[in-house]
Amino acid sequence: MYHGSYGLVRKVFIFELTSWKKTATENENTVNLYMEMVRVTCAIIELGAKVLVVQRSEKMKMPLKWEFPGGKIEPNESEEDCIIREIREELDIKIEILNRLSPSNFRYPTISVQLIPFISKHLSGVIKLKEHNQFLILRKEELIDLDWAEADISIVKEYMNI
Repeated sequence: MYHGSYGLVRKVFIFELTSWKKTATENENTVNLYMEMVRVTCAIIELGAKVLVVQRSEKMKMPLKWEFPGGKIEPNESEEDCIIREIREELDIKIEILNRLSPSNFRYPTISVQLIPFISKHLSGVIKLKEHNQFLILRKEELIDLDWAEADISIVKEYMNI
């Protein structure tokens, strides 16, 4: 009776696929290769010669990390409309977009993020935090001293060099 090599190859393939799946799903140091990228905007809000930054709350993912405020782009929403909406919702202020910087693509263990930054200026309103722990208004050179969310780090560096 001839079994051929197909049966052996099939068994090895199934074993390797099963092992790979186990590694990809059970090993917390392994990133999910099929993770959807979430598109998020953020605002570098200039107030004169200083910049507004916010600290994530203790209840958020990456608690107490610093970031530029912003949020997820909704379906059928432009990047610009998103950042204006998010800043109004999170901080209760109005901004004017001045410039777009290079997006930051970052893979966290459970999510992949494309962070799209906009330099903007404060137009009106008093800052009222609705989601974050606190805010600071800093000189550009002070930004590097904060404990930033990883996706924001390349944006901080680019902003500091302009």
